[in-house]
Amino acid sequence: MAGTGKGGQTRAKRGARKSSRKPRSGGARSGFSRWVVRGVALVALIGLGFAAWLWWDMRTWRPDPALYPEQGALISSGAAGTRFETLEAIGADFVYLELAGAGRAPDPGFAARLASARASGLRVGVVQPFDPCLRADEQSARFNRMVPRDADLLPPALALTRTGSDCMPVVSDAAIESELMTLINQIEMHAGRPVILKLGSEFEARHRIAGTIARDLWLIRDRARPDYAGRPWLLWSANSQLVSEADDQEIEWMVIQR
Repeated sequence: MAGTGKGGQTRAKRGARKSSRKPRSGGARSGFSRWVVRGVALVALIGLGFAAWLWWDMRTWRPDPALYPEQGALISSGAAGTRFETLEAIGADFVYLELAGAGRAPDPGFAARLASARASGLRVGVVQPFDPCLRADEQSARFNRMVPRDADLLPPALALTRTGSDCMPVVSDAAIESELMTLINQIEMHAGRPVILKLGSEFEARHRIAGTIARDLWLIRDRARPDYAGRPWLLWSANSQLVSEADDQEIEWMVIQR
């Protein structure tokens, strides 16, 4: 009986030792999980901090003038109160004014904005947004009506950013490309010079215009040099959200590559 009692006590002690090891393992796993959570939180915090810094930096960032001596801005349609003399004072050599697309309401302030920009001494051009859902005649009619024939204006630009995915009824890619060529010819006939293609990356990925239409390119990418066209570009929209004294709204800053 006594031996049996001691054996029972021995087994009980072993069992107690075994059971006492389990919390250690669980505690280690719990500690590791806490470190993982802390690590993920730290990475997220660093990411948020970098995003905040980038947002703030982009408010004033412009490409190095030593690399790109000719710099300018795009003023969106409907903008009011742009101070073009101030735009020139902060380093702009030229400005492009966006014309409201044919599918949108007319911009009654465009003529006054064009006159004000030209009076400031800046070189001035006009951007016509291409609407893949509309016929070329309708779009060129607005451009020809709003933009004077004047050799002192910069070459006109066509903004190719909409792909036509939202057109109702559906328009085929072949029809879009055909209307685009018609519109290019119509605007060039009015302006008396070749257009510049402001080519968005999505439009280029779908239609491969850069390799089929031999016109100067205007590419778009914040901060990083664009390369999606596969050939050299003339204009680069380098910052779409520049904050300056020239306008109460953000403006699109661009440079010329010679």
